[in-house]
Amino acid sequence: MSSHPAVSSGPPDAPAIAAPAGFRRVRLGGGFLEQVGPLYARWTGERLQLGFRVEERHANPLAICHGGMMATLADMLVPCAAMYQLPSEQRFLPTISLQIDYLGPAPVGSWVQGEAEVLRVTGRLLFGQALATADGQPALRVSGIFKLGPAYDRGDPKDPLGVK
Repeated sequence: MSSHPAVSSGPPDAPAIAAPAGFRRVRLGGGFLEQVGPLYARWTGERLQLGFRVEERHANPLAICHGGMMATLADMLVPCAAMYQLPSEQRFLPTISLQIDYLGPAPVGSWVQGEAEVLRVTGRLLFGQALATADGQPALRVSGIFKLGPAYDRGDPKDPLGVK
């Protein structure tokens, strides 16, 4: 386990959540993500991937991941990618607009992961897009606009989530 404050293996009594090789649990701050997570991240050498294992608590009555949990991942993909694609821009990125297309189901037990890219940064806004899969099948397409909020320190600007 890294000593970086953004990375944790969770409390000792937490059940083990099987994540694919190279993924590490990350803490992104705020109580909401602590309740619905955990989220995991992996650096591919070129892109940050963010993902989670669909648990019963994430599911709708049909044992498929609820759109709200998928939207939570969607809302984190572009800002987290921006931490790595624009290390000089370590800023809080509040969401202005988020377009989500649900492409396929993510049943309980499936691994959902996505990658994003920053498309453009202006003086006040960041534009990005992302794709996510559930067990390798297309599940989510995202387009978002984020406000360039206040700067903040995430630790190492080259590896703010401690996954490299």
